[in-house]
Amino acid sequence: MIVGASAGVPHPDVGDAGTLVAESVVVVVVAAAVAVDVDRSLDSAVVPSLPLPLQPASTVRRSATTTAAAPGERPVEDMRVIMPELFDWYPPPMAPPTFPSGLDEHALPSTSIIETWIEEVFSHGVRRPGYDADVWAEQFIAEQFRDFGLESVRLELANLTRWTPHDCSVRFVTSDGTTREIDAFPLPHAPAVADLEVELVVFDDDHPELAAGKAALVDAPLLSAAPATFAHMNVDPDDTEPRVYDPDGTFADESHLLPFTRFVQDVTDSTAAAGAAVFLGTLTGYPADSFRYYVPYTGEPGAIPGVWISGTDGAWLRERAAEGPVTVHISIDVTDEPFVSHNVVGELPGADDEVVMIGSHHDGPWSSAVEDGTGIALVLAQAKFWATQPPEARPHRLVFVVQAGHMCGAAGLHAYIETHRDVLEQVVLAVHLEHAALDAVERDGELVVSDRCTPRWFFTSRNPNLERSVFDSIVAEDLRRSMLLVPDAIGPRPTTDGSYYFDEGVPIVQFLSAPFYLFDEMDTLDKVDRTNLLPLTRAAVRIVESTRGVSASAMRAGTRSS
Repeated sequence: MIVGASAGVPHPDVGDAGTLVAESVVVVVVAAAVAVDVDRSLDSAVVPSLPLPLQPASTVRRSATTTAAAPGERPVEDMRVIMPELFDWYPPPMAPPTFPSGLDEHALPSTSIIETWIEEVFSHGVRRPGYDADVWAEQFIAEQFRDFGLESVRLELANLTRWTPHDCSVRFVTSDGTTREIDAFPLPHAPAVADLEVELVVFDDDHPELAAGKAALVDAPLLSAAPATFAHMNVDPDDTEPRVYDPDGTFADESHLLPFTRFVQDVTDSTAAAGAAVFLGTLTGYPADSFRYYVPYTGEPGAIPGVWISGTDGAWLRERAAEGPVTVHISIDVTDEPFVSHNVVGELPGADDEVVMIGSHHDGPWSSAVEDGTGIALVLAQAKFWATQPPEARPHRLVFVVQAGHMCGAAGLHAYIETHRDVLEQVVLAVHLEHAALDAVERDGELVVSDRCTPRWFFTSRNPNLERSVFDSIVAEDLRRSMLLVPDAIGPRPTTDGSYYFDEGVPIVQFLSAPFYLFDEMDTLDKVDRTNLLPLTRAAVRIVESTRGVSASAMRAGTRSS
């Protein structure tokens, strides 16, 4: 998922606290899906126009408003004090809301059923594009669609590249003759290399030429920001509608640790431009000291070989490099090969022949319970529910699409658009569902899963009626810690696997959350926000139902471009 901030957006007055923007932060961030063609013109030159305090988490400047933290936790800024204009408070519903009339509420799948789907998907192992578990997932989803009674269930071709790492060896010899081999994870789709011996250099952004022909050691902390900030990015100044549903005020005392470094997906651009032979990315301050970080996932061949290493190993190397020359011996054995994957599609007739699309993606970087085992399950929940309703109770024809190759440049998304572009004008709304996630924090070196969800983003087209329906659905189901975002809030398009539907002019509601572990092996079943699986399902039903009687042309006519 790609994220970016647009130049020219008014910068809020943050007073004496300063902008909190680190000097090296790139204006492009990615939070969890995949618009892979990042605008190369967005670079550090436009950082001063960032309308939010976005910075590497390990370099946050603390102020007098810093909130005390539990032992072993990082302190966080009280952003309600620093930037009070970022917070909208919307009261919770006073009584359980009425389910939309004409729909059978009892047909909603239970939480345990939705959990079972996630657990089944997770149990089959690593689900990268083209892997056996991903092929299994295609068949599983199609079988579920058929069992529910969907029509025209089919697998549509999506060509992509299957990337397989076989071996990775990184060994260092220091100036005193000490030899040490460290664990490393190769950059996806970067070139293989065999028995390369090269000198190590700590990469200097001010003097990149010093890395020419060498192995560049680059610190890469994750980015962080005040959660509510994203809801106010690129919003019309005259827009006074509530966009943040956080009645408990939890956003005021935390910083959202995002799953991307300052390089976003352009991981090796600066080092390759400097002529470096190898990229060694240090995940500085990364929780649980992990190095299993599946980025980039553009599916494009990398310019130079590269690996991710842990923050601890990176710090050790930096110290050794300060003492004298360090030699790197590196071998990376990986393969890239063409593979034919599939989008899984099923349909249900409705009150008319215009279309509401409901989708997600079926692949993931690891076994990936959240990314996107939860997305698969949320789409299955919609399919199961709507299949039980009579055609006249469905507001429009419903098309369910679980796309392939999210982790390979959104291959399935592009394939679906190319195949169906002539009928996209009939789409009233494209609903995309991804990432029901719990927060996790590091305490005393151990990762502890929180009981509260990662901040939720609902990217929604600038149609006031649609925005109101989405926000009302969030409140009706008491989905706390949720935000309404405009589609281009943090980039030219949403940070989801449905991003390019927005480029095609399709009205959208796309749900996503972006926990820091999204691309890591630590995305396991304990991170799933089980409590809210059913409320998210109910909210999505409400959003789909809100389109009843609204045509595709009317939805577009009521949508502002910016």
